[in-house]
Amino acid sequence: MVLDKHRKEADFTLAPVAKRLINVNPNTISWLGLIVAAISGIVLYLSWDTHWMLILAAALVLLSGYFDALDGKIAKLAGKCSVKGDYLDHVFDRYADMFMIAAIAVSGWCNTYVGLFAVMGVLLTSYMGTQAQAIGAKRLYDGLLGRADRVVLCFLFPILQFVMCMLYGDTFEIFGYDISLIEIMMIYFAVVGNLTAIQRVFITWHNLGEMESEKKE
Repeated sequence: MVLDKHRKEADFTLAPVAKRLINVNPNTISWLGLIVAAISGIVLYLSWDTHWMLILAAALVLLSGYFDALDGKIAKLAGKCSVKGDYLDHVFDRYADMFMIAAIAVSGWCNTYVGLFAVMGVLLTSYMGTQAQAIGAKRLYDGLLGRADRVVLCFLFPILQFVMCMLYGDTFEIFGYDISLIEIMMIYFAVVGNLTAIQRVFITWHNLGEMESEKKE
């Protein structure tokens, strides 16, 4: 999954709303997205004991992701794009990620160690993308697990988990280990997130090598 490369395809859902909100400060939308992400984290944590909250959490995750895309669209249409706005967006994205992923990591849905590696994978994936830009290379969205992928998965898996709870139970057994669908998502974040971080290291290393070669020429 590399949905970040297909962000432009979601413009049809953003443009009409952005045009209506063109006089709204994009940072206000960013704040709304962050607040919704924080609420979604709380709901995800509580959903272990109250399963209907899984559906609410999925809706909040999707709404937070929509706000995250909408603020940039408004900024472009209104000619309000700025370095400060871009920086704030990156900061809020990281907090939003942690509100959701860390909440699951400490909930009953997930083994704490699996949650720890999932948090590490998500943070390092984002860090390697922005660090490339910080040292003069291009901003990286390449890799197996981007932010858009995480949002979609954090929307889908709570819904699937709710359906499983209604039809079967909270967990199922694999080789004597009880596991939930949400924990499978977290294992994916842990494995693929760290692989994406490593992948971005090599891509940036290659790009820096090409930049050095061009300077010598």
